[in-house]
Amino acid sequence: MAGLFGIILSLGLLMYLAYRGITVLILAPLLACVAIIFSGEGAVLLGTYTQIFMQGLGGYVIKYFPLFLLGAVFGKLMDDSGAARSIARYLVNKLGTQHSMLAIVLACGILTYGGVSLFVVGFAVYPIAAALFREASLPKRFIPGAIALGALTFTMTALPGTPAIQNAIPMLFFGTDAFAAPLLGIIGGLIMLVGGIWWLSYRVKSATAGGEGYGNHQDEIIEVDTSNDPGIGISLLPIILVITTNFVLSKYLLPLVDSSYLAEPKYGSTTLNSVLGTWAIICALVTACLVLIITNWSRWKNLKSTINKGALGSLLPIFNTASEVGYGSVIASLGAFVIVRDYLVGLSPSNPLISEAVVVNILAGITGSASGGLSIALNTMGETYLNLGAQFNISPELLHRIASMASGGLDALPHNGAVISLLAICGLSHRESYPDIGMVAVIIPLGALAVVITLGTFFGSF
Repeated sequence: MAGLFGIILSLGLLMYLAYRGITVLILAPLLACVAIIFSGEGAVLLGTYTQIFMQGLGGYVIKYFPLFLLGAVFGKLMDDSGAARSIARYLVNKLGTQHSMLAIVLACGILTYGGVSLFVVGFAVYPIAAALFREASLPKRFIPGAIALGALTFTMTALPGTPAIQNAIPMLFFGTDAFAAPLLGIIGGLIMLVGGIWWLSYRVKSATAGGEGYGNHQDEIIEVDTSNDPGIGISLLPIILVITTNFVLSKYLLPLVDSSYLAEPKYGSTTLNSVLGTWAIICALVTACLVLIITNWSRWKNLKSTINKGALGSLLPIFNTASEVGYGSVIASLGAFVIVRDYLVGLSPSNPLISEAVVVNILAGITGSASGGLSIALNTMGETYLNLGAQFNISPELLHRIASMASGGLDALPHNGAVISLLAICGLSHRESYPDIGMVAVIIPLGALAVVITLGTFFGSF
């Protein structure tokens, strides 16, 4: 019982202290030590740190660093070239001020579906959203909800083919690709999009009917020269390339490659199915980056600086998540974890999809990270769910989609790093804007997940 208490105490402290702003790079190993001491295994503290925690951390970096690196570089290229701004402005101009909310959501959705990170999207779209909302006299406090809906929901976990890390992580555990259970993903994504738009529209209408306007905000918006920004065609081309290249490679070209050499020990004695999805996303992002550089050649003020900043910007996110994975590896090694694992698996003995969704959601909520919670869940229980899937005739594609969508529910609780960063970008507080972020990024995605689990249970993967 002491070991079980130690795990619960450790997880509680991780959630609380992360919310208080302490970096997970420090918290993860320290709180793993707390769990070890309560388990009565303090004598092997150093061995657990170097041989379990660091092995888990390092293994995650080995698997996913190319995706973090290329995604960060691609996002920075889209930002510095002006392509991200061009896409946002085009949608705003086409839809008009009467559809301001929809324009912002779609702009964020297109950018994140194409592989641009939330942080780049936030900085690129916020100034446009602020000017648009001010002009239309819409309350500024709804801007974070609109950005969160477009960037943290349907394009992050549901839509097939998204290069988001939350869609990439399950591939290595279930031998799938980024297009797993495509129609179920589209259905879930539409529920999130339509439900979120309805909620935000209702909230804006209620606020403006009560006489609320933009509000008295001292916006510190840096004016950016947009005269040299690319046109919409050039701006959208890299986004389209990410999705189409990923699809063609994963479904048609890479399966034709002679991959027999992967069975050799020096290549990890693996199979093509285990790496196909990752290879496809790597090639898609490299292609998009090269095209983006070439088509905007005359626009680069300092291409070397853009690439360097993008690459360096990938380091903190991946090591934050990898530290959480190392923490999860330590927890999974403790004897008391067997009790937790058996309890979680037994939540729904006849339907592993429910157990999988609950486990991923809880861990994402505790860590305040969709990718961190998903990684811990699948590193500790991925093989269990794959075996249960085979036992209950549940396809790996369905397990993939449920795991991915489940990571985008409780992750967006108030202590989530992306939520905190988004509010900082917009200059707003949790009290002002979190209720709407919580609705569009937590409540509605959980509803969409429930619908997809129900459909998957009765009709399988499609």
